[in-house]
Amino acid sequence: MTWKTAIGLPAAGLVALATHDLLQRKHAILRTFPVIGHARYLLEKIGPELRQYIVTDNDEERPFSRDQRRFIYASSKLENPYFGFGSDNDIEHAEGYAVVKHRTFADVSPSTLPHSGERDVVPCAKVMGAARGRRHAFRPQSVINVSAMSFGSLSGPAVEALNRGCAVAGVLHNTGEGGIARHHRHGADLIFQIGTAYFGCRDEDGAFSLDKLKALVASAPVRAIEVKLSQGAKPGLGGMLPQAKISDEIADIRGIRKDRDCASPSRHAEFDDVDSMLDWIEMLATETGLPVGIKSAVGDLAFWEELAEQMATTQRGVDFIAIDGGEGGTGAAPLSFADSVSLPFRLGFPRVYRIFAQRGLTDQIVFIGAGKLGLPDNAAVAFALGADLVYVAREAMFAIGCIQAQRCHDDHCPTGVATQNPWLTRGIDVPLKSERTANYLRAWRREMLKLAEACGVVHPALLDPDDVEILLGNRAATPLREVAGYEPGWALPSPEQQEEVRRLMLPASRGGSAPRSVTAR
Repeated sequence: MTWKTAIGLPAAGLVALATHDLLQRKHAILRTFPVIGHARYLLEKIGPELRQYIVTDNDEERPFSRDQRRFIYASSKLENPYFGFGSDNDIEHAEGYAVVKHRTFADVSPSTLPHSGERDVVPCAKVMGAARGRRHAFRPQSVINVSAMSFGSLSGPAVEALNRGCAVAGVLHNTGEGGIARHHRHGADLIFQIGTAYFGCRDEDGAFSLDKLKALVASAPVRAIEVKLSQGAKPGLGGMLPQAKISDEIADIRGIRKDRDCASPSRHAEFDDVDSMLDWIEMLATETGLPVGIKSAVGDLAFWEELAEQMATTQRGVDFIAIDGGEGGTGAAPLSFADSVSLPFRLGFPRVYRIFAQRGLTDQIVFIGAGKLGLPDNAAVAFALGADLVYVAREAMFAIGCIQAQRCHDDHCPTGVATQNPWLTRGIDVPLKSERTANYLRAWRREMLKLAEACGVVHPALLDPDDVEILLGNRAATPLREVAGYEPGWALPSPEQQEEVRRLMLPASRGGSAPRSVTAR
């Protein structure tokens, strides 16, 4: 190639681009500023990446700040997760800032080991399904579990990495509403989520099929069934899988077409009120023997009032309730729904918990919290409010490489986590990312234990609402019990459950035993 050709080809390309810009009518900026106007669209496209690395402060960016992401990244890589020179949070002026109150004297002390947990497993304080006599009731062996993210929303390698990491860490892996794929079958116990479209357990016409459900749960290590009523990302709407992310494999698993977006209905067709919902849930539990629960964001409380009343006065009920905060969300959602529909976790969860506590039902239900609870300080507040388990979603995505590029909805996730583009997903090293998933989950448990033990208790479920105060800058601090409107004794397991979890947390050398499931399947 001569020098004239080397110069002429790029110049010709620029002339062609300038001509196109001047003649097109779609973009005013390009007509006025041909060629250089493209820089505006480039900067807009990579804006989230630029802001998170260059523009924002350590604790400024949303939904997760640089400090929060750094804790997860460092923990997943077994690097130093500590921070120097004190907090850079605006504690002096922030409203709603939560402070955990440590105790000077206590019978327990925090572990001094940063990476090797001598008590790596932190079991649930309650046995899921025991209160209602489910045949396959069990005690979850980890208080932190991976939340519902379907294959389709996430890539196959991402789902496999999460599943393998969950298996190593002894963590439950929620399938999401997209069915059970081969990527879910790498060792972790599963919570199978049934959404409004009944993917994985529906017939050729899209209606729910009990026979298909029973065959599916028999073919995989499913420990519980979760009926999704709504979710924090888009409460009041069904799930949305953009057409660009629907591969042949996803279409086959879900039984859907590839030439259009996959929009799930906003409500279930198998029931239309609390009474029929409980009949359906009891049928699922009877036919499968599994604990069955519900997942929902919190809006109008009439549903929760009626559910609690029915559980208090009939022989039907749910085995667990997963409350998703309005601040949650890993997929595609309209901005108005993501920003302004459903209550955030710290408001929604206690409103629901109070309804069941007033009727004396909380010991019968495993409460699961979700909504940025993959950060131990946030989770400490959740446990103090009465959560028995927590779900993590985006935090687990960080552990396998997510950089918060906010491209989950358009199939262009640059890290291969939330896309079906083979060129992008090939970047995920499944063995490495599964190891990082397990590292993060274990690190979370170790830090959660340190927070609990600083408050003088051996298990996070024993944290009390009086162990947390909510700040109004430097002007006032209100105990969490008053903020939540709880009565004394609420938010804690029953005395028998407390005693059992203390026994389970005893080191083996002192006569304790490792937590195990009540039943093995």
